Amino acid sequence: MTVTAPVSSAPTAPIRLRRALLSVSDKTGLVDFARALHGHGVELLSTGGTAKALRDAALPVRDVSEVTGFPEMMDGRVKTLHPMVHGGLLALRDNDDHVSAMETHGIGAIDLLVVNLYPFEETVAKGADYATCVENIDIGGPAMIRAAAKNHAFVAVVTDVQDYAAVLAQITDHGGTTYGFRQRLALTAYARTAAYDTAVSTWLAGALDETAPRYRSFAGTLAQTLRYGENPHQQAAFYRDGSSRPGVATAKQWQGKELSYNNINDTDAAFELVAEFAGQGPACAIIKHANPCGVGRGETLAQAYQRAYTCDTTSAFGGIVALNQPLDAATAEEIVKIFTEVVIAPGASDEAKAIFAAKKNLRLLTTEGLPDPKQGMLAFRQVSGGFLVQDSDVDSITPADLKVVTKRAPTAQELEDLFFAWKVAKHVKSNAIVYVKDGATVGVGAGQMSRVDSTMIGARKAAEIATALGLAESPAIGSVAASDAFFPFPDGIEVLAANGVKAVIQPGGSLKDADVIAAADRLGLAMVLTGQRHFRH
Repeated sequence: MTVTAPVSSAPTAPIRLRRALLSVSDKTGLVDFARALHGHGVELLSTGGTAKALRDAALPVRDVSEVTGFPEMMDGRVKTLHPMVHGGLLALRDNDDHVSAMETHGIGAIDLLVVNLYPFEETVAKGADYATCVENIDIGGPAMIRAAAKNHAFVAVVTDVQDYAAVLAQITDHGGTTYGFRQRLALTAYARTAAYDTAVSTWLAGALDETAPRYRSFAGTLAQTLRYGENPHQQAAFYRDGSSRPGVATAKQWQGKELSYNNINDTDAAFELVAEFAGQGPACAIIKHANPCGVGRGETLAQAYQRAYTCDTTSAFGGIVALNQPLDAATAEEIVKIFTEVVIAPGASDEAKAIFAAKKNLRLLTTEGLPDPKQGMLAFRQVSGGFLVQDSDVDSITPADLKVVTKRAPTAQELEDLFFAWKVAKHVKSNAIVYVKDGATVGVGAGQMSRVDSTMIGARKAAEIATALGLAESPAIGSVAASDAFFPFPDGIEVLAANGVKAVIQPGGSLKDADVIAAADRLGLAMVLTGQRHFRH
């Protein structure tokens, strides 16, 4: 059924603010804002704690309960859900029927609504119990916000403390709020209530273990308007989702120009990869175009960086460096020897910051922690006409999960490198082949349509290391290799063996598994199956 009603035309002149309703949980800047409104002759209405804060500041304020004739009740659940409030927000001031109804029932117009919602997102983030989360779901706030936003032809609605100054500037410059300004406030208001409802529905889906709710939405808060997207002709912006997960969204930037779209994407990929080695000694990952061009562990962070860099010295130029321990001076000295776009680490010493300060284009980010690779998140991707949603890839394996399928079992050193290679392969675009030796990648083949091609590329990268360092043989000799998915035929195994690989880790599950295993036995390779794949598209 379609509801029709008189349509109001937008006022051409600014609307003077005579009456404002303020009801906020975040009282940052509240008193100064309300004092300025009062100074401009605006009558202040308020509720509960907001009214108390204004009275404590010696500001004249009228309780909403006095306006409605009803006290706040049910622990504050019912206070603003009343015609005296919503009539004042929704009435069309140029509609005779609406004006008559206001006069008949003594409803005063509300020209400005200032509401920020119960801190539901913060409550959930603190790990509160179910009942506490429910109590922090705001009802009256969203209802008022939506009413005021709908009537933005006459009413200004503020949902963010960042807009206080803009409202006061409108009064100073125009004597009231302009229509275009109220439109922008309404846009922010509807986006805020949508984000709030998203937070509630997402939390409830998790609480009910509902993996595929009938409706799914995502929300974020603008963190940065980007210069452009993946390419200069694309517009882009960066949004935070409110998560406290350590990473690029929560990091502190110490120096360098603003991050670009590609910087943010690559930095996230680098930090999530290096977090796989939390508590396992110093580790470093270098990323280029969302793929690792080198990953290494070492006795020191500087050694870990050098091992990662050695894997592909060409691709590392202009790359993203991620560290699993705070950046120290020795590592900083190594990093600044080539051009690097971004370095992200849990922290950084003053000495390291001083070394980086001489490189004005180098961005340094610190996070005060590492993301937990076992913590589940939702991952989504847009497709034409919709989007795909899945759990993030958080599964991991232990030695007990491995199945040795060849006559020769891997040695202890090979097994350690196999685990290392498997963790790296999880973060390489499919098809992924990763060569590892002594705790460092020595070749990475990524993103090829053929697994054999990825295998050959990884071997070629290893050969390039030998040439660059003047080694007598490729570091692939005596290495191990990881494949993110099964080998469909023995040809990939034959290429690995021909390039010196001695042990392989892969999921298994091919129709040709028996042929692949037989080839490994014939070539003297050890092979273990994980029963788990790590496609990354």
